[in-house]
Amino acid sequence: MTASDIFITVNGRGQRARIDYPGQSLLSLLRDSLGLTGTKNACEQGECGSCSVMFDGKLACACLVLAADCDNSSVETIESGPRDDELCIVQRAFHETGAVQCGFCTPGLVMAVRDLISRSRGTEIEDATIREAISGNLCRCTGYGRVLVAARFAIEQSR
Repeated sequence: MTASDIFITVNGRGQRARIDYPGQSLLSLLRDSLGLTGTKNACEQGECGSCSVMFDGKLACACLVLAADCDNSSVETIESGPRDDELCIVQRAFHETGAVQCGFCTPGLVMAVRDLISRSRGTEIEDATIREAISGNLCRCTGYGRVLVAARFAIEQSR
C-alpha cells in the first residue's frame, strides 16, 4: 500500500499530513511527521497515558488511534494552549506545586486534568473525581500526591 494524505487540524491549525504506512498511529504522525514531540511514546498499548491527546474533543491515547482515521479530525496536544511561551493553567499548577519529576508522564497528566476541567465547568470536583480522571496515567516518580495537589490547584485557578 502506498502513502496517503489526510487533512487534520492540530492545535487549531488545519494541514495536510502524509500517512507513511497503513498501521501508522496518530502518535507516530504527531511525533515523526509533524514534529510535535510533547506527546510521549511509552507503552504503545494505551496503558500508560503518556500519549494522551484530545481527539475530536475527547481524551484519547494517540498510540491507539490510526492516523488514517484522523482525516477531517481535530487534535489538541500538549503544545496547544497559550502562546508566547506562557504555560496553561494546568502546566503552571504542575510547575508551581512540584508535581513534575522526570516529566515523561507530565504531558498526559496535564491533558487529563485539562479534560477534567473542561468537562466539569461550574461543578464541584471531588478528589475521587480527580483520581478517576488521572487513573489512565502511570507515573513512576511522583507517587501522585503532588499530581493531586497540582490538579486541585489548577481547578481552583480555572474558576
